[in-house]
Amino acid sequence: MSMTDYKENGNIQETPFGYTLSVIGGKWKMLILYLLAENQPVRFNDMKRRIGAITFKTLSSQLKELEADGMVSRKEYPQIPPKVEYSLTHKAETLLPVLEQLCEWGEKNRNN
Repeated sequence: MSMTDYKENGNIQETPFGYTLSVIGGKWKMLILYLLAENQPVRFNDMKRRIGAITFKTLSSQLKELEADGMVSRKEYPQIPPKVEYSLTHKAETLLPVLEQLCEWGEKNRNN
């Protein structure tokens, strides 16, 4: 679907672009996906440490949303202390070429 289809449809949320933004939009989701792509699986506290400025509550809710959208899988180990690891699903891995293109764009345009 192209942008001209959006004009006919009238609601960008109902386009494939709108769906994509609903899954990866926001301040943290793409950063989480990028981190997982580079270092999976990743434990919750390690992810929090690597991201830095994100709160525990926000990280938890963003991971839950990504999991609900089928982008992240969560594996819980029954031990004390609890151990939970996150990794990308196949669906999320199909998005990696797009993330790579965004990285390339950033590299080319960072200093311009």
